[in-house]
Amino acid sequence: MVAAWKPESSQGRTGLGCLALGVGWCLLVLVFGRAAVLTVQAQESSLGSNQGWRQAAPGHVWQFPRDHGNHPEYRIEWWYYTGNLVTPEGSRFGYQVTFFRVGVDPAPDNPSRWAVRDLFMAHLAVTDVETGRQLMAERLDRGAVGWAGARSDTLAVWNGDWSVELDGDSHRLAAVDHAFGVDLRLESGRGVTLHGVGGLSRKGGGTGNASQYYSMTRMPTSGRLRVDGAWVAVTGTSWMDHEFGTTFLETSQVGWDWFSLQLDNGPDLMLFQLRRADGTADSHSAGTWVESSGRASPIEATAFTLRPLRRWVSPSTGGHYPIEWRIELPGRQTWLEVEAVVDAQELHTKASTGVTYWEGAVAVRGLTAGQPVTGVGYLEMTGYAGRPMSEVFPD
Repeated sequence: MVAAWKPESSQGRTGLGCLALGVGWCLLVLVFGRAAVLTVQAQESSLGSNQGWRQAAPGHVWQFPRDHGNHPEYRIEWWYYTGNLVTPEGSRFGYQVTFFRVGVDPAPDNPSRWAVRDLFMAHLAVTDVETGRQLMAERLDRGAVGWAGARSDTLAVWNGDWSVELDGDSHRLAAVDHAFGVDLRLESGRGVTLHGVGGLSRKGGGTGNASQYYSMTRMPTSGRLRVDGAWVAVTGTSWMDHEFGTTFLETSQVGWDWFSLQLDNGPDLMLFQLRRADGTADSHSAGTWVESSGRASPIEATAFTLRPLRRWVSPSTGGHYPIEWRIELPGRQTWLEVEAVVDAQELHTKASTGVTYWEGAVAVRGLTAGQPVTGVGYLEMTGYAGRPMSEVFPD
């Protein structure tokens, strides 16, 4: 396990953490809740606190396992795992575990071990396909005194007792919230796929509006899943994303639609569409096609189209989410229809990132090169409810 003190729960630590944040932050946390910390941090970032952080730029020299780890010189970083799992009896589940790091101060003057340099958030979600429900939990902790953190030389990230770490070539992922969660081993599968140009994924035209971005697109997965307080054995396939940078979106970009798809005839497909405030797709939308061999080819915005087919309206936020899509890639003679396996997979993260988004398991069917194809995957949609994402990731 990760060599750090990791208590069983991140709950109940608001008062202790408050002591190191100063009176103003302390009052915000106690009166408005811990999510206020991230909101204030995001607001301060838009006022110039990007100074001192490194911007994503061409020329990053990738080296693993080092680059699986933390990159503290960048302000924003996340490790993201999703997968589709099945029990021996045939029950189907989807899961998501994401660890976030947001920099508060690149060089705090306070020598105390309570000084706040980074905030760490984490999201856990399990979709029970048979019952049509989604379970969700979240955490927010400071990168101090071992409550949450990440190593910089290898994959080892934790938030309380939720963690992911490298075990040989495998990723060991564990996140349990009382009656539900996952305890999984993910094999490396096809290895690392770099997105964009050499791993630099542009999100806008402004300087630095980009991320260093790679995926592990098809990771054979085994282990156990906890639901309703009981453990069940599961197998399946997972997808891992890791991104880091300092500024991402521009003010005209309100959100994105992101697809990670694993086709049964071998290829994997990542696509993201950045949506502008006027409803059009941004020219920095892009994707990557990964062959069975692991060979990856970038996909430009002009090489694909996304068309929403059916929408689900959230009863709690009023967000209109397209939960069925048609993807067309004419140059690859491919069309795919992507459909949510459960309509209601919206996540509310008021106690951590403060973002409302839809994230869930999907099924795929279509044609590629004239041949029928099916598949599984995950779909993420942001900016349909709550704050525009350009306010969350200000330039």
